[in-house]
Amino acid sequence: MRRRADNEHGFILHTWPYKETSLIVEVFSRSRGRLGILARGARRPRSALRGLLLAFQPLRLSWSGSSELGTLTGAEWNGGEAALTGAGLMCGFYLNELLLRLLPREDPHEALFDAYAEALARLAATGPQAPVLRGFERRLLAELGYAPLLEREAAGAAVEPDKRYAYQPDRGPVESSSGAGDMFVRGSTLLDIARDDYRAPETREEALRLMRALIAERLGGQPLHTRAVLAELKVL
Repeated sequence: MRRRADNEHGFILHTWPYKETSLIVEVFSRSRGRLGILARGARRPRSALRGLLLAFQPLRLSWSGSSELGTLTGAEWNGGEAALTGAGLMCGFYLNELLLRLLPREDPHEALFDAYAEALARLAATGPQAPVLRGFERRLLAELGYAPLLEREAAGAAVEPDKRYAYQPDRGPVESSSGAGDMFVRGSTLLDIARDDYRAPETREEALRLMRALIAERLGGQPLHTRAVLAELKVL
């Protein structure tokens, strides 16, 4: 069965050289999800695609093909977004690595696509980056079917801000009067995460540890390459 898409909203997540003049492009599209596309001749000096197939820029993409790897037939800049720079640029690469590692191919997530576009816009602005990353991580987990339980304990009782909880990935928060580590958090942190409120330093620190541990569960313990860079920059 031959597949075709015309003027599909999309972002480039990553590219790989293919043969002498082409690229394999990993795309996150709004209505088709994540997929691979072959961009023939994109590396030629006079190619119209040269300088266009870049990460973090909104594009309109067209492709066709009968195999898993489609062939790019058109690309246009759908611009207006400010470029990512500095730490914001590395944060963007972190989001891309999360999508590449966790999002199945050809599994549409339109709400996640919109959240990704919003996250890029916020990273291009001058505000703090950690809340953007935490919010996107939570949305990604939810879209994959692993939404963190934040406002209710595993047994169903409401989370209380002045209590401490051990977070069990397969159940949710369980009240615990002692303990330490990535999965132990204050009730106030869980409630702050549910509200996307990261103003409190304690919330930012505990949310970082918790979300890192929950994502590690989904990755099977495999490391994320961009995380080490962001940790060095102290913006993760």
